[in-house]
Amino acid sequence: MEMSKIKILTNGFIKENPTLVLVLGTCPSLAVTTSIFNALGMGAATTFVLIMSNMLISMLKSVIPDKIRIPCYILVIATFVTIVDLIIQAYVPALSSSLGVFIPLIVVNCIVLGRAEAFAGKNSVFDSTLDGIGMGIGFTLAIFIIAFFRELLGSGALFGQNIIPFDGILIFVLAPGAFIVFGFTIAVVKWLQKTK
Repeated sequence: MEMSKIKILTNGFIKENPTLVLVLGTCPSLAVTTSIFNALGMGAATTFVLIMSNMLISMLKSVIPDKIRIPCYILVIATFVTIVDLIIQAYVPALSSSLGVFIPLIVVNCIVLGRAEAFAGKNSVFDSTLDGIGMGIGFTLAIFIIAFFRELLGSGALFGQNIIPFDGILIFVLAPGAFIVFGFTIAVVKWLQKTK
């Protein structure tokens, strides 16, 4: 794979991480990160939607009229969100009930629509697929990190196994804890970018 393709793929990991650098998709990033299980489920669902919608939008970009491109993009995204939502309901009902409304809300997630508008509508199918994979991995990494610290500090456990010999700090399970961990994670990423 040539260097420009690798750059497209890895851009979403840190340099243009959709959650920690571009600060897109903040609502699900904070809401579903009470556990690693939820974060990985949301990350996988969003990655699937990003890849598939980027591919299809890139294929259809020449036939979608410019005046109605956003509604068309939303229709494509909604189709893949419905598919992933039904698959999760059928095969992972525990994840479906814990994520609740946040899976259908992927339709209006700024990350997915933003990548459709900024990248898939202007680039080749292969490049758009790489972009979807990279942004999906970056989103998943970001919410995994947030969930890791929230679950560890909030309940003293990871994946249901006690790690810390105390019950945890309640604030990290609640919304303020999400903002605290989110803020510190963004600060660390900014610091890492400056040191390079």
